[in-house]
Amino acid sequence: MFIQTEATPNPATIKFIPGEPVLPHGTADFPTSDSVAGASPLAERLFKLSGVKGVFLGSDFVSVTKDEERDWLLLKPLILGALFEHFSTGQAVMSDAPPKAAASEDDSELVLRIKDILDEQVRPAVARDGGDIIFDSFDDGIVYLRLRGACAGCPSSTVTLKSGIESMLKHFIPEVEEVRAVED
Repeated sequence: MFIQTEATPNPATIKFIPGEPVLPHGTADFPTSDSVAGASPLAERLFKLSGVKGVFLGSDFVSVTKDEERDWLLLKPLILGALFEHFSTGQAVMSDAPPKAAASEDDSELVLRIKDILDEQVRPAVARDGGDIIFDSFDDGIVYLRLRGACAGCPSSTVTLKSGIESMLKHFIPEVEEVRAVED
């Protein structure tokens, strides 16, 4: 097994690509070790490594965020070893399937259009950088989004939200006036 790594726009996060599926549907975000709570054996394994601050699981990648004190030169080989062992032994990534971000019966036509643009055009591009953007709500012309993985805490996330996502949504959906990030 050969695991590739890619830098992300967030210097505290690296994207690890094991060359096989990680999650069949959706994403799973574990911003702290306490957030795992038995949901992911893989995330639990990674959090056992000193210096791992966050784990984000995508369809074919794992993004790991380190704390400021650790150096990637020391941490990266440990993460590669943990990923290699986990995937080569066939262990489950998740204890249960991660929840899908499905449309709600209460979603208006406008919200469905916003979600469709995010799912089709924005999320695949953001996933290439090791993160995800999840729709939270739409209220009075403002779209609220949750940043996950490499996007959370990324220095360029504000530019991505305003110049990229907000511009795109305003272009296709005139009712959208602004896009804001929601803090967990």
